[in-house]
Amino acid sequence: MKIAMALERFSPYGGGAEAYAVQLARTLVSEGWEVHLFGHSWDSDPGQAVFHKIWEPPGWFPASLKMLNFALLHRRMILREDFDVVLGFGNTIVMNVYQSHGGVHYLSTIRKLKAVRTGVWRFLKGLATFLSPKYYARAWIESAAFRMEQRPLIVAISDMVRQDMAKHFRVPMSEIKLVYNGIDTTRFGACDRGAGNALRRALGVDRETLFLFMAYDFRKKGVRFLIEAAGKLRDRVGSGRFRVVVVGGPPSPSLRSLVRRLDLDGSVSFHGPTKEPEHWYSACDVFVLPTFYDACSLVVLEAMAAGLPAITTVFNGAAGIIAHNLNGAILQDPADTDEMARVMERFLDKEVLESGAAAARRAALDFTIARNHRQMIDIFTEAARNRPSTPRG
Repeated sequence: MKIAMALERFSPYGGGAEAYAVQLARTLVSEGWEVHLFGHSWDSDPGQAVFHKIWEPPGWFPASLKMLNFALLHRRMILREDFDVVLGFGNTIVMNVYQSHGGVHYLSTIRKLKAVRTGVWRFLKGLATFLSPKYYARAWIESAAFRMEQRPLIVAISDMVRQDMAKHFRVPMSEIKLVYNGIDTTRFGACDRGAGNALRRALGVDRETLFLFMAYDFRKKGVRFLIEAAGKLRDRVGSGRFRVVVVGGPPSPSLRSLVRRLDLDGSVSFHGPTKEPEHWYSACDVFVLPTFYDACSLVVLEAMAAGLPAITTVFNGAAGIIAHNLNGAILQDPADTDEMARVMERFLDKEVLESGAAAARRAALDFTIARNHRQMIDIFTEAARNRPSTPRG
């Protein structure tokens, strides 16, 4: 059958949606599907796909017009051909299957604002956000799937997103299919502890418990609150028992200043981006992501498959596979640094850590990318069988 997918950029080294789309395209090609990719750029992976370039406006174009340009040009190009399946990721207005990897934009925006510590600055930032044409352009495009006369098949990547969609778009839960994110369990389930020990030695770590944070959007993922929790944990248990390892984007001057002010230079370290996260999983002991909103964070699943208990929040769809105080912990408020410090302290106990690591691995190994792709192909087959004609937005 013939399927169309659309993203601004298709790359196995991109963000969650970009890498997922490439993996899904590989599977579809291997099973004989004719795969068409619509976007601004493509890394030629998989090579058997057909790429359709969507014109990219110059950088000075307003963000709202860039979004509308992509959605409208995609619609025009899609309607020229006949596709069995048109998969939408939330950036297009024509589809017969909808699967958002960003969750519900309104809720993501509201919860991200809560990551701003200062009340006045939070108010001003919120005012600017909700007066921005970009916000309304994104909201109009995102809601297209729920406005269509013949609604596409709706797919949520976590139970949290399923509930958020049902409430925000007023759709019965029974009409939203649940297909959890999947990971390469062969890659992350076989992390080499030998290589991890070498990395620990390079970091100058002996018996300390290593808490790993891995993300690029430091504000939304709550790294400032993790650093503050690390300060409280140090006050509770003393120095030398743990370290927080931050992998991702470069730290801002304010984050470095916070580390110095809390006298955490020996307890918090920044290590920049990586294309080999499994090296960090193999070296660390506990994964911490105090995010303010994540539809279903892949790094949580990856870390758990590698044997790291995961600490995250109720605002992360990946919390749906965590059994509190068994294979990780679920924080009710990412800004509650006292709660975070208490949860982190629990995993300093070696017996708790070892049992949590085994339970985390068992839980995550069920969420394979192969299972995800099989469920999605079943949904594509259903959508193709039920389509009266090329879907129109």
